[in-house]
Amino acid sequence: MLRLYGSARSRGLRVLWMTGELGLKFDHKDWLPRAPETRTPDYLALNPNARVPTIDDDGFILSESMAINIYLAKKHKSPLYPADPKDEARAIQWSLWETDRLDRQIVNYVRHTKELPQAERSPATAEAMWKEIEPAFGVLETALSRSQWLAGSSFSVADLNVASALYRALSLDLGKWPHLEAWLKRCWERPAAKKARAMREDKG
Repeated sequence: MLRLYGSARSRGLRVLWMTGELGLKFDHKDWLPRAPETRTPDYLALNPNARVPTIDDDGFILSESMAINIYLAKKHKSPLYPADPKDEARAIQWSLWETDRLDRQIVNYVRHTKELPQAERSPATAEAMWKEIEPAFGVLETALSRSQWLAGSSFSVADLNVASALYRALSLDLGKWPHLEAWLKRCWERPAAKKARAMREDKG
């Protein structure tokens, strides 16, 4: 039995999208990071780092949403996992790149420009994050001007991992990056993506 610990309101969104793409059945514990449940003795025995999202796949414990998605796609022999070793490497590369260049940056930028109450926003933080986001968007724009997808000739785990991490970018004006904007829209129009997004937005 596959168990997923993590919320659609957090990075668990990415894993919920992947399980939807794969049509997997699983037991879902809808826990946010730092939720009291992640500090219980039973969960800490399973996962001493108290991280979510985490999966328990018949005793195989794995954290970090990007790695979980790569593992699930490969284990289930999904078309989302690239068959060509070069595309496989690109999928891993893009996932690692996104984690370094855009993950926290997008979260903090949108929080300090749109989500937090006005009094809690930091223009300095937003400006610092944008200075990192803008060149990273340029990298994606260049890559997507050459190909519709990030690894191979069709939608793959590379696209899912990066597009899911860019959930908050859906609220931004991306007109300066038309290929990135079109790609992000293509990714989030997939049925499994829509379902995962609805789960997040239903939770508020």
